Amino acid sequence: MILSVLVRAISGTIPSSTAPRQRTKTEGNVIEVHDLKKYYDPNIKAVDGISFSIKAGRVFSLLGANGAGKTTTVEILEGLRDPTSGSAKIFGEDIAKEYDHIRRRVGILPQNFEPFDMLKPWEAVVYWANLFKTPITKKQAEDLLARVGLSHRKDVISKGLSGGEKRKLGIALSLVNDPELLFLDEPTTGLDPKARRDLWAVIEEIKKRGTTVVLTTHYLDEAEKLSDDVAIMNKGKIIATGSPDELIGKYGKGTKIVLVGAGYETLNEVKRRGMDGIKENGNVLVPVASPADMRKTFAKLSSLETPFKDMYTRRQTLEDVFLNLVGSKMEEGALKA
Repeated sequence: MILSVLVRAISGTIPSSTAPRQRTKTEGNVIEVHDLKKYYDPNIKAVDGISFSIKAGRVFSLLGANGAGKTTTVEILEGLRDPTSGSAKIFGEDIAKEYDHIRRRVGILPQNFEPFDMLKPWEAVVYWANLFKTPITKKQAEDLLARVGLSHRKDVISKGLSGGEKRKLGIALSLVNDPELLFLDEPTTGLDPKARRDLWAVIEEIKKRGTTVVLTTHYLDEAEKLSDDVAIMNKGKIIATGSPDELIGKYGKGTKIVLVGAGYETLNEVKRRGMDGIKENGNVLVPVASPADMRKTFAKLSSLETPFKDMYTRRQTLEDVFLNLVGSKMEEGALKA
């Protein structure tokens, strides 16, 4: 299934020449979407009139719970689904009419990618490149594996790779045509924290080489770490866009100083000194109106003689913003109360 998806997305469009393709320096917007809709029937509006653009050389994250519409949106951009209406352009070309020209400049890692179990990673990369008529040498395949941190596993049969290593191999395969635009659909789902962070480093390296990355993820810390721009989807619509900092600034609830283990005695003393404070989970939280007030507030709190164990600042995160906007947290793609 995954092989057929990738073949549909890219096959038949890569030049047969063995010479490396000359990458065009992409400037401006790589993707432009206007009033895009995908209705399966009048009551199922998977994508309901969304518009956004993605600038060249940036990491753009599309966030949302399962059923929010992000996967359908990405599949339309990958040429796997036809929209009901609206328009989407990649590299200035209409995906509904010119996708054959677009595919050769695009790489895709689908969500449920599984490698070729009985091939070694370097063999899988060579095979994949040959499949798309861009033959490469073993040395070139090994160089690609080095980019994603798999050099030390290049001769292991792929079925013996860990989950994180299989994802790295998937990214290596998606890079065989040196794409200018890379789609990564839930690249770290199910991975342990170290494997996730290893893949973050790979994605950051890909961005440094000038590749535009479209990332779908339900890990809000991942989006905050990697993204230049974010769009949050809910029920088929985009409800917020901006950089992580912009979204936190606009929809977050500011920074708080946390007095760990503080009781009501401390809370009363905080209020007596003219500061707001709330009791939460055994701590006292003191909101700070602006960065300029931080030092002054710290000074006031440091002089408290009532007991507490520690003091630190807590900044709102992209997960807090998601919770504020959607009303639920997201765990493994599902909304939780």
